[in-house]
Amino acid sequence: MLEEIKEEALNNNIPIIMDDTLEEIMKRLQEIKPSKILEIGTAVGYSSICFSKWIRNDGYIDTIELDEERAKKAIENIKRMNLQDKIHVIVGNAIDILPTLNCAYDVIFIDAAKSKYPIFLNEAIRLAKIGGFIFADNILYKGYVLGNYSKHKQRTAVKNLREYIKLVTENKNLSTQILDIGDRTCN
Repeated sequence: MLEEIKEEALNNNIPIIMDDTLEEIMKRLQEIKPSKILEIGTAVGYSSICFSKWIRNDGYIDTIELDEERAKKAIENIKRMNLQDKIHVIVGNAIDILPTLNCAYDVIFIDAAKSKYPIFLNEAIRLAKIGGFIFADNILYKGYVLGNYSKHKQRTAVKNLREYIKLVTENKNLSTQILDIGDRTCN
C-alpha cells in the first residue's frame, strides 16, 4: 500500500519526500528510536507513514497540513495503513498551530512552505527536547539558494532559505549538518 500512496502522489504532482532523503532520515530515526515526532507539512501522509516504522510502541507523530484536501487524503492513507493511533493529522496553518503546541518532540521534520522556514525553525527549537533533532527538507532549493537567483517567482523562498541556513549555522546551541541529497541542483 505504501508504494501505491507514493505512486498516486507522484502521478498527481503532490510533492513528497525524495527517496534518498527518506533513506537518510530513516537511518537516523532507527538510531534515535523517537517517541514523539512533529512533522510540519503532511501532504498525503507518505513521510509520516514511513517514519512510523521507527517510532517507539508508545510514541506518536503529530503532523500539520494546511491544505484541507491533502489532509483528508493523508487521514485516509493513514487509516488504510492502520496507523490512526500513531499519526495525528492537524489541519490548519502551521504558523498558527505551532505556538499552541507545548510538547517536547524528539524529532521535528520541516517540509512545508519554504518561505516560512525561519519561522518554523524558531518554533522547532522551542518544541525540540534537549538533544532532539530538527530535519529540514530541500533547504538548497534545487540549487537556487547557492547561486545568484533572480527570478521573481521564488525570490522570497530563496531569501528565506538563505536566512534559515544562516540561523542554523550561526546558532551556537545547534549542531548543524547540511546534506546535498534529495533536492538536486539545477543547471
